[in-house]
Parts: sequence; C-alpha cells; structure tokens
Amino acid sequence: MGQPRLQMIGVHKRFGATAALAGVSLSVEPGQVLALVGENGAGKSTLTKVLSGAHQPDEGQMLLDGQAYTPGDPLAARRSGVAMIYQELSLAPHLTVAENILLGMEPTAGPMLRRGRMSRTATDALRQLGRPDIDIHRPAGELSIADQQLVEIARAIAVGCRVLVLDEPTSSLTARDIRLLFELVRRLKGRGIAVIYISHFLEEVREISDVFTVLRDGRSVSSGRTADTPTADIIRMMVGRDVADLYPRSPRTPGDEVLRIDHLHGDPRPIDATLSLRRGEVVGIAGVIGAGRTELLRAVFGLDRVRSGDVRVGVHSGPAAPVDRWAQGVGMVSEDRKTEGLALNLAIAENLTMSRLRNLGPLRLVLPSRQQQAAATWIDRLAIKCRSPGQPVGDLSGGNQQKVALARLLYHDVDVLLLDEPTRGIDVGSKAQIYRLIDELARGDAAARRPPKAILMVSSYLPELLGVCDRIAVMCRGRLGPARAVGEVNEHQVMQEATGAL
Repeated sequence: MGQPRLQMIGVHKRFGATAALAGVSLSVEPGQVLALVGENGAGKSTLTKVLSGAHQPDEGQMLLDGQAYTPGDPLAARRSGVAMIYQELSLAPHLTVAENILLGMEPTAGPMLRRGRMSRTATDALRQLGRPDIDIHRPAGELSIADQQLVEIARAIAVGCRVLVLDEPTSSLTARDIRLLFELVRRLKGRGIAVIYISHFLEEVREISDVFTVLRDGRSVSSGRTADTPTADIIRMMVGRDVADLYPRSPRTPGDEVLRIDHLHGDPRPIDATLSLRRGEVVGIAGVIGAGRTELLRAVFGLDRVRSGDVRVGVHSGPAAPVDRWAQGVGMVSEDRKTEGLALNLAIAENLTMSRLRNLGPLRLVLPSRQQQAAATWIDRLAIKCRSPGQPVGDLSGGNQQKVALARLLYHDVDVLLLDEPTRGIDVGSKAQIYRLIDELARGDAAARRPPKAILMVSSYLPELLGVCDRIAVMCRGRLGPARAVGEVNEHQVMQEATGAL
C-alpha cells in the first residue's frame, strides 16, 4: 500500500451549538475511487466544503500527498489539485466552454487574455477526457447536462487535478450518460487521480468504487472494501439499524375509481395517455428521461395545458387549474422541490399549511400558534427532523424537505397523490420511511377513520417502482402503455419498453 493521496484525520466543524463534523477520518489513494455514503444530514456536504476550502475546520488535519493541506478558499483548493463537481453545476452558461474551463485561472499577458493559450489548454483537457469533439467556442449553456458536467471535469484537469470529488453526479443523467461517466472515472483512475464519489445510489457505489467510508451524525463510523461488504451491511452502517424490509407491502384492496385519464394529449407531451387509478392502490409510471412522465402529472394537476383528451377526478371532468385540483382532492409533489415544491425561505409550518389556511384563525386570519400546532402533528407523524415548526425549510436536509412536501398533501387530506420522483436525492433511511408512508396511505386505517388513498407515482428507479407499486405503466416517447400488475413485469421488460426496444 502506497502513500495516500488525501487523508482527513479527526476533522471537526461546528456551527454554533451544532456539530456538523465530529471527528471524520478517511483516506484515498492515487488511482482509487472512495465512495462517501451516509444519510442526508450525516455531514457529507460540510465535509466537501471543508475539502474545497469553503469552510475551515475547527480541529483535525488534512494531508495531500503527505503534505499539510489547508486551503483558504475554493480557488486555493483548485490550485492545490482538489476539484469539486457539485450536484448543482457551477458553470457560467453565457461564457464559452474554453472560458469556463479556465475560469478564475485565465492566462494573461499584462491586462490582456492569452486566448490562444486558453484554447490550447481547453482543447487538451477535453482530449484527455476523450471528448475533443466538444466545441470550445460554444456557450456552455447550450450543452447537454452530461456535457456540462464533463466541462467541469475538464476544468479540474486543466489545472492539474489530483483529487476529484463528484457529488451526486448521476442525479440528472440518462442511463447512457451514466455509463459514459463511469468510463471516464475509470480513465481518470488509470491516470492516478483519486476520486471521492458521493451517491445515494448504492448500486452505483458497488459498480464504481473500490473502497467506502460511511458517515453518520457527523462521524466516520466505518470503512472497507466495497467488493467485500454486502449492501445490507452498508445500509445498516448508514442508518445505525437494520432495514429489514425496504419495500413494505401491506394487503391492499383497490376500491372505487378516483382518477381516469382518457387519451390525454398535453402541450407538447404526453402525446397519448390512458390510465385508471383506484383508491387503495399505487400505480407507477416508468420511462426514460424526456419520455413525458413529468408532463403527464403536470397536465393532470393543471400545471400544463391540455390539448385534447379527458381527465376525470371523481365526478369532475375536464381540465382544471391547480386550485381546482386541490379542491377536488388531488395534490402533487414536484420532482423539483427546491424551486417548485417548497418555499425554502418560509418556515416548515407555512409550507405545510399553505394549501389550506382555513380553520387556522377567526375571520380568515391565520394565527401563527394554530399554524404551528397543525404543523407539529405532521412533523411528529412523519418524523421530520427539525428544531421547531418555525424553522426555515431551506435549513433541512433533502429527505426532511421531501417529508414536508408530502406532509402538505396529508394535511390537506387529498384522496389522490401525484408523486414525481418522491425519493430523488435522499438517503436510504429517508427512502425507507417514505416507502412505509406510501404503504400506510394506500392501506388506510379503518380504526382511525382514514380511508385508503390513491397514489400515482413517477420514478426513474425501477427497483423502487417494482417494490412499492401494485401496477406499472411504461411511457415511451410521450405514449403511455397499459398498466400491468408488478408480478407480470421485470426490470428488463420495463427497460425494453421504455427504450422502444419492444
């Protein structure tokens, strides 16, 4: 075993009374991929900010190739050879590819940019990544998400990257782009670059990483070789307990039809969608990115225009605005919770109750005490980790933000839940809680006088659909196929349908 490329030894970071990092240690060697895994709130984001120089550690030591590593800011980290590729890409879309690759590190001669040298450096970085075909003079905003991500990696290569940190790099990529990214990571390994790979998708961790470190509650609790450690053991390390049944399934008895979609044609998608949803069942919509799954839910909820076809909710027929859908008992959780699903600057109580403000005070007034009392009920039921109902939603982890978005639908007491990627970007522990909640909602509780709900769910993660849903329909190029019982389909068949191979 050679000298580690990067070491973190007993790193601590506090924010007031909160210990975000409470003794983190890890080590990654040249040409090695270290998977950093843990639940939302475990400390991964703080750790990456310490690595990038955005935060200064309170205690502990960092070593880069055996030398003290103490970056004062992100630019110093880049110059030292530590590069960060965040989930939310940080390109300047109006600048060219070359200008983005050299951003902050532009070669100059006096007050003048040396554009010829910029072009040569950018071209060489893309060539090293196997993508000399990318036009360095094209605005970065015109590239696909996958190519934008590659430009960020080229930026790291251009300044002599020794450690590359990839934070949830596949969250917005297609299956093909994920394969290409993994090929690139293996190429970087071959050049001796150490890669720290952060992901909630444990199947990706198993495929691409050599070793792993688990964070829990701001501490590094375990490390090991990925190939030698069963996935169930990694999950147990992450959540601190056994997750015996990730996909609970209680006996469900489908009841009356509550939603019917007949030959729905949106603008521009879906092109043709017909589906029936009954109380007490979970129906999943599978398909590749761009197939029209999100557009289907948006058209049903009234967010997108309907060109033709019919949507019937109970006795109500025809297109309607979102305010009408709420009144009809339909609620939606958007896949983009940060910009569409939640108001991040508002409190948990305000987000949770904003769709139904009546009964929170006299004469249409909203009393904060009643609002917070109403929110506290759902905070307790969904085990939302927060300081109080008055805490801003933006302060919460991704998993707890998603629970707030779901709690709004439950507080409103909707009968039909439209869930678009309800577990995207959250940890396995929070996923297990949401799967359990979906099962409870579909089952209902006669003793508590809670009738079963009907759930229409979009997900890009096939094991999730097969584990949670009663029926699955596949969307391909805007057209929705028939919904079939999960026992009649498998992952291979769904992917064949989704990609048009069948």
